Amino acid sequence: MDKKLRILVSNDDGYFAKGINSLVGVLSEFGKVDVFAPHKGRSGQGCAITSEVPVKVEPLADDLNAPVRIYTCTGTPCDCVKAAFDSIIGKYDLVVGGINHGDNSAVNAHYSGTMGVVMEGCMKGIPSIAFSLCSHDANADFTPTFDVIRKIVAKVLEKGLPKGSCLNVNFPDSPSYAGVKVCRQAMGRWVNEWEMKDDPRGSDGKWLFLTGEFVLDETDPDADRVALNDNYVAITPISIDMTDYRLLEEMKQWGL
Repeated sequence: MDKKLRILVSNDDGYFAKGINSLVGVLSEFGKVDVFAPHKGRSGQGCAITSEVPVKVEPLADDLNAPVRIYTCTGTPCDCVKAAFDSIIGKYDLVVGGINHGDNSAVNAHYSGTMGVVMEGCMKGIPSIAFSLCSHDANADFTPTFDVIRKIVAKVLEKGLPKGSCLNVNFPDSPSYAGVKVCRQAMGRWVNEWEMKDDPRGSDGKWLFLTGEFVLDETDPDADRVALNDNYVAITPISIDMTDYRLLEEMKQWGL
């Protein structure tokens, strides 16, 4: 362990989740780990921030000499990263999100609070990696991911990441893998996203329950969701620059 290396870990499942606690165990082999995570599950928050109400922060283990310092707050995953950098802890060499209980490939990366963690870290200029397992089981087995996580973290610490880029890593729910693939984000969409029911209190209004089915629109083996279906670990480089450069060049000829 490099005692000078500082690693910030957060998630969207809450500080108590098995995934984040499993991840801390692996990352502690590399350096000093600080956990700053939501006090409850905040899945689907993306890069949301809390702007209209105060965020309460609670230190659970803040001894500077402790192997791991732990903080939790009532805000979003993105709030946690902002608080860790700006008001609570300080500077970091690496930001890591996860291990998420659930798939964050394809369009799910846009909704993911786990990705919100690493997008915020990336916007702060820090190498950032998200790890997710394709299982929502609260007691999922994360041990098959550990060796791959070690290799990815070691490589990122060695080579760094380009400014404005982070990594989205997804693991199949499997005891072993066919391999590791560097992939692009798959094209897919959610359908039948709401289930409508009568208000159980008898009012004229309806209740909507988020549900849905994911439809994969391609079979390219280099797309992340396809690779996962083929039992590969999928690593997708993500950019915080959302500019569509191909369309940008075309639009220059529109004569607007």
